[in-house]
Amino acid sequence: MTNKRWKIREVCDDYSVKSLADSLNISDVLSSLLIQRDITSFSQAKNFFRPSLDSLHDPFLMNGMETATYRVITALTENQLIMVYGDYDVDGTCSTALLYLFLKELGAKVEFYIPKRLTEGYGINITGIDHAKSRNTSLIISVDCGITAVEETDYAKKLGMDLIICDHHQPKEKIPNALAVLDPLKPDCSYPFVFLSGAGVAFKLAQGVSERIGKRELPLKYLDLVALAGAADIVSLTGENRILVKEGLEQINSHPRPGILALIKSSNMQPGDLTSGQIVFSIAPRINAVGRMGDAERAVELLITESTDEAFKLAQILETENYQRRKIDEDTFSMAQDFVENSIDLNSDTAIILHQESWHAGVIGIVASRLVEKYYRPTIILTTAGGVAKGSARSISNFNIYDALKKCEDLLIHFGGHQAAAGLAVEMDKLNEFKFRFNQVAKEAITEDDLAPEIKIDSRLKFSEITPKFLRIIDQFAPFGPGNMRPVFLSENVEIVNKPKIVGTNHVVVTLKQNGSDKLFECIGFNMAEYYVEMTKTNCKADIVYNIDKSARNGMSFPQLRLKDIKFKENNVELN
Repeated sequence: MTNKRWKIREVCDDYSVKSLADSLNISDVLSSLLIQRDITSFSQAKNFFRPSLDSLHDPFLMNGMETATYRVITALTENQLIMVYGDYDVDGTCSTALLYLFLKELGAKVEFYIPKRLTEGYGINITGIDHAKSRNTSLIISVDCGITAVEETDYAKKLGMDLIICDHHQPKEKIPNALAVLDPLKPDCSYPFVFLSGAGVAFKLAQGVSERIGKRELPLKYLDLVALAGAADIVSLTGENRILVKEGLEQINSHPRPGILALIKSSNMQPGDLTSGQIVFSIAPRINAVGRMGDAERAVELLITESTDEAFKLAQILETENYQRRKIDEDTFSMAQDFVENSIDLNSDTAIILHQESWHAGVIGIVASRLVEKYYRPTIILTTAGGVAKGSARSISNFNIYDALKKCEDLLIHFGGHQAAAGLAVEMDKLNEFKFRFNQVAKEAITEDDLAPEIKIDSRLKFSEITPKFLRIIDQFAPFGPGNMRPVFLSENVEIVNKPKIVGTNHVVVTLKQNGSDKLFECIGFNMAEYYVEMTKTNCKADIVYNIDKSARNGMSFPQLRLKDIKFKENNVELN
């Protein structure tokens, strides 16, 4: 069992909590959850609970939009070939599908291109540009990539093609000299919302073109793709993203396009009440799998098809690829875990760094994340490609892995990423030195407390406060994601009512009550079967940290507590 630290968030003064609670006629707990989200007035709460498309920002506030829309309209009127150049993940394939379908509807001569992860790597590259030239392309529009493609942009211009870059990643010091660069993070861009997904930026371009040709409503039919991308790319679900994802989820649930419906059904779900979380954990991995294992253009074909039969055939391909990805993932994780247990002394090494030349490049990022989850150490997993060690790095919350790699950059061929995740390449003869140096950097920066994962608790909650009205309002906090996470509650001195059950391979289900009340709640702890024995003890009491979710059975929906951690008590004394 990993020893987790619990930290209850501090909320402002009681007066502000009660004042907002009174104005909205809600409980103090719900009021404090809103204040944590910087919602402190009736009007802000109204915008939060009723997000409206009318609140979307003018696309022409984005630097470069005027030039970009004019060039797209020129390509449309002159029947020039447009190449939409995307990326192989969910955001990239959804962005590509969105812009392709939008331009196709306007009568454009349009094709798309997705680089192959294992041979071309991420982003705009020479192979893709040469392909565009061979097709007599006049205009390339990159989506979800391109902001760092300085040399590639110059190469495209040299070949006589214009390039519009639609990206949402952090630019480096030099911005590519493209015809137009749309990126809200660009230094000279004053667009009011900087957290758009790649599909969000592509949507803003579609909005700009539509406004100029008098078809303002046209892009709204592609909000399902924006929602899919926004949920899967883990962007901040605040402001404009919250509006786009909420509206897009409603489209997915009410009238999903054939490709999305096929994905939903192959995930053993039904449209109607799908959440952003179900997209992240069920639908997104199937789209990502084809990019990890081979050719992501099949994902785009799935998203753009109007044929139900073709959609289900393509979805089956994604299902097969995802099954193979999971198998490789499991085998790699098992082998990596053995290495950690038998070859690494976690008392002396602060970080986990593993290399195996046979590991599949498409799954090592997933395996690194799983090792972080299990051991809570910064983790780097490397395979061999082109005679060098290449891999993925994942971090823990209080350690900036990008900065740590920067302190080792004299030993690296290249690296890139951000605080939580990065990619890197190392010469084989420098690998041992890199392992030693990185561990030294980690050891200096990480304290013992940092190695105990922290659970941030939003509020204490009594079971008696979980009323039908409370649950209805919590539902309206959705869609959940970064910037608007599902609330985490602490309930103390709960009693285990019945004998717990093990379900699936490693999950525990138990019924709980509090303070002798008759109010009972089902609770599930995923991958928490290790707590089963303690739960079976007579008069077992505990403090629990959890989310409130829903479970369906026999056509009925009921609240279910999703356990995040538990601390058992004996005679009201905490057991360590």
